Amino acid sequence: MKNKLLIFSTLVLVLIIALLGVYFLSNKQSKYIHNEGEIQGTTYSITYLQPDGIDLQEKIEKRLHEFDLSLSTYVPQSIISRINKNDSTVRTDFDFEEMFRVAKDVSEHTNGAFDITVGPLVKAWGFGFGSANRHKIPNVKELLPHVGYHKIKIENHRLLKDDPQILIDANALAQGQSSDVIGRLLENNGCKNYMVEIGGEVVCKGMNAKGEKWKIGIDKPVDDSTNMINEIQAIASISNLAITTSGNYRKFYYLNGKKYAHEIDPKTGYPVVHNLLSATVVAPTCIQADAYATAFMVIGVDSSLKVCKKIPNLECYLIYTDKRGKNQIVYTDGFKKFFAK
Repeated sequence: MKNKLLIFSTLVLVLIIALLGVYFLSNKQSKYIHNEGEIQGTTYSITYLQPDGIDLQEKIEKRLHEFDLSLSTYVPQSIISRINKNDSTVRTDFDFEEMFRVAKDVSEHTNGAFDITVGPLVKAWGFGFGSANRHKIPNVKELLPHVGYHKIKIENHRLLKDDPQILIDANALAQGQSSDVIGRLLENNGCKNYMVEIGGEVVCKGMNAKGEKWKIGIDKPVDDSTNMINEIQAIASISNLAITTSGNYRKFYYLNGKKYAHEIDPKTGYPVVHNLLSATVVAPTCIQADAYATAFMVIGVDSSLKVCKKIPNLECYLIYTDKRGKNQIVYTDGFKKFFAK
């Protein structure tokens, strides 16, 4: 009898331990992990559900540093920096060639309003890489001959320039691309639910910890070069998509009483001056969303809406000023489904 009781007690204990193991494993597996930090001169915020509860921050930061070695103009030994120095030995990698393909596609769909050869102009106007010169208007006529996306191509993993003075600036889409890169890393590590945000460029998949689509705020365009003011204009609810916003209210300066924003028209060589304050784009990938948001800031409200209608799965939300100086909103029909309820 004692043996039977002992066996029964042992079985019960084993069952309890097994159930506790399942309980704790289930809790471990269902907990969303959040990583944040600094990278690329900005911040990142990443939330994900890893099936085994594994924190992937070390892998994430390693991959971001690898990405910088390809496309950061602030890293002297990066591929893009060496190309800009006309290093004949440098070969392009996967990250660079992905950037190049998307950039060319967006350039063609926007009639050259998006152009990664805008580097000489960006540098001359005091934005982005290189020494800033914000004390005088640059000689645009001298610079424009060195700009033009049709003047570069890739052959056998080498970028060829028609003009050695061409400078490549991928900042208008590389940050969005880095969000895609980390999204793919998460998926390769078993994550089916995640939100990646790097410098405001967001890509989402699956659901958040509440079992809902991810809620992403769209900033109100308030002039603030310090990036300290964050007023929300609207909230988008998205999943399995990317969203990014470009505007003239963060990066700008005043010269002789006139405002100069960082969005530069590759055709005129001057910072854009029109009534579009910000462009928010939803697209299948963050690199697309980032590039088109930049292009839309160049081409303005009407042309942006026309481009969106021609490209599948591309939607936009635009904030602009009317003739009375008041802010107005317009968006594509397809954007309606993203408004959070």
